Amino acid sequence: MKISGIVITKNEEKNIVRCLKSLSFCDEVIIVDDFSYDDTIRNAELFLQENSVSKFNVKIFKHRVSGNFAKQRNYALGKSGNDWNIFIDADEELSQDLINEIKDLDKGGNLNRIGSYRLKRRDFFWKKEIRYGEVLLSRVYGISRLVKKGSGEWVGNVHEVFRSYEGYHEKKLKGYINHYPHQTLREFISDINQYSSLRAKQLAAQGKKSGIFQIVLYPLVKFFISYFFLLGILDGAAGFVYSFLMSFHSFLVRAKLWQHYSI
Repeated sequence: MKISGIVITKNEEKNIVRCLKSLSFCDEVIIVDDFSYDDTIRNAELFLQENSVSKFNVKIFKHRVSGNFAKQRNYALGKSGNDWNIFIDADEELSQDLINEIKDLDKGGNLNRIGSYRLKRRDFFWKKEIRYGEVLLSRVYGISRLVKKGSGEWVGNVHEVFRSYEGYHEKKLKGYINHYPHQTLREFISDINQYSSLRAKQLAAQGKKSGIFQIVLYPLVKFFISYFFLLGILDGAAGFVYSFLMSFHSFLVRAKLWQHYSI
């Protein structure tokens, strides 16, 4: 089967080349950039030129996210020329085991009623693989990333998911996506500030409200679940920092949601 690799970017000059290298097996690569103001696109184009990648196999589009990542993914999917599409963020790469597994899919039987595949993801933070806590679910159960055009659509402004239409089902592959998010505290805090604002706006649009109990309790519960129940404590200092900052994200969401109605 022919596959398009789809990359959603925004100021990813440090990561884009690693990402594109892992998509070299794809029949087509689509980059949708949210008007990066660093060298993301320049580095991508230099990589493509140096590796003699045909411009006909790579499409680069500029398109605003405008606070809705599902729309951005659906926009990218509409630009694809193939039925099967693998979505990968610029700070991710496909492992070789996963690439081999994807290549062998069309040898395994009828794919007609399969709408998507869940791909397991392992996270690396401060040069250490994080195995527990916040990332445990995506590591074990995977996330929908390999999807068939026309079998469903992306939904949700933030933390978007692929929702299959009736009649299609989903399977899971064994290989991993490697994820290298927010490698410095500055990047981590900046990401948290950005995504917490988007999430608060999404909740406000749904008519949700917040108060002192939610502002205090949500972060505490989030930290307890991530650090103790999901065993983030086993990841050492990196696990503590990751759990703490993700609970801080929860605090910011509820505080910004309260601020939305108070100002």
